[in-house]
Parts: sequence; C-alpha cells; structure tokens
Amino acid sequence: MPQTVTPATPASTTDRVVDGPTPKHAQLREILRRAIERELPPGSPIPSERDLAERYQVSRLTVRSAIGKLVEEGLLTRARGKGTFTATRRMELQLYLMSFTDDMRRRGLTPATELLHCGSEAPPPETAGALGLAPRQPAYRLVRRRRADGVPLAVERGWYHPRRVPGLPDLDLTSSLYDQLAQHYDLRLDHARQTVRSEAADRETARLLGIRAGDPLLVFRRVSSASGVPVEDMTSWYRGDRYEVTMQLDRTVPAEHGGNP
Repeated sequence: MPQTVTPATPASTTDRVVDGPTPKHAQLREILRRAIERELPPGSPIPSERDLAERYQVSRLTVRSAIGKLVEEGLLTRARGKGTFTATRRMELQLYLMSFTDDMRRRGLTPATELLHCGSEAPPPETAGALGLAPRQPAYRLVRRRRADGVPLAVERGWYHPRRVPGLPDLDLTSSLYDQLAQHYDLRLDHARQTVRSEAADRETARLLGIRAGDPLLVFRRVSSASGVPVEDMTSWYRGDRYEVTMQLDRTVPAEHGGNP
C-alpha cells in the first residue's frame, strides 16, 4: 500500500490558512495545489479530511470544498473505499497521422498491443460508404487493446477494405499495423479525416481499460486513405483520465467563406 504523503510543515503564511478576505477553502486549495505540483508524484494518497482539518485548523467542510475543486480540475482523483490520490498526469494527444506504437516510443514508453478480434464481417452502412464498399460486402474487422508501460490506454475497433489488405488476419497484428501495411501491401496512409467526441465508457470498454463504467473517454473516428484510396475506418476509445487533446489553431479562413473575418 502506498504511504500517505503529508505536505510539508507550514513555514510561512502562504502555507497556513488564516482569517482574511480570501475564503479558507480557497487558501487550503492553493496550499494543496502547491504540494501536488511540487512534492507529490502521481498516484500519491493525500491525508484524510480529518487529518487536513486538524493540521490546518479548519472545518472538514472547508477541506471537502477544497478537495472537491481540485478533483474537478483533474489534480486529484477519488477512489471509493480507498481515499483521494494525486491524479496521473495526462498525456498530450496531438492530432496527426501516426501509429500508436510510434507515438508511445516517441514518448519514451514501451507500447504493447493485444489482438482481441480479427475476422471478416459486414460493416455498418456508414463504414461501407466510407470505404467504398457495396452494401453488406464483408470487410475485415479488427479489435485491439493498446498499452503503454503495461497500462491499458485505448481500445481500437477498426474496419479495413478487403481488397486493399487481402490476408490481413495472417499478419502480426500485435505490432504496428501501419508498418505492416507498408511492408506487405506497400500502403502508406497519407491522408485521414478524423472526428473527436466525448463518451461515457460502456461496461465492455470499461472492463478492457480497467476503469469504471461511465468514466469519461475521448473517442476518435478516423477514415484513412493511401494515395486517395480509402483503406481504414477506425474508432479509438482513449481513457479520459490519461489524455488531453492539443490543437494548433491559425487564423485562416476556408476559401469558400470568401476570406472575410
């Protein structure tokens, strides 16, 4: 069991809760925020409400209010029956066309992939249209769980055009799929249209990711092509407690809008 880490003994007025114009819960929140950012590694348990109330000479209601705000901000997380812990830092998820394997290696993490399913099935109409398939024409359906340093981060459920990737189930689908496509089919995905939404985890996805049903997920649907030919329609469910999305926005206007600000 991890040892509870207590913030350093107050050494100045900035480490004490005092009477004044700033509400006590706000003062305590900032004290805890500094401790989280400077002293406590991710996953560290913080003292109980009672201990914090005694330490800073405030009511437990004040402590509860301060902690609740830090939970809302994503700096703390509550585990029922276990206590309150510093949250795991989110990984920045930038929107570019890169394989999960390459992305994790770039971050200095060890990627791993579990193949959960691969077979030929009739895709839903939306996917058939995206891949240029006739209605009810079978495609390859691929389901994989992705890990980094042993932690499950994402579940991928994808569809692949059977004529573009014949024999897909025979490949090593626990390695980088994009590398496999390049090696075996000379396919290099060079364009994609991606949408992002938020979603509450259903029971099956929650089980695969080691989270609770209803926990937040970031969901990405990506239709990828190689030299203008659609190959992949994949949806990925990423843990919301592990990722945040970063986008670079430039002040440009599409040509069809006439260029007016």
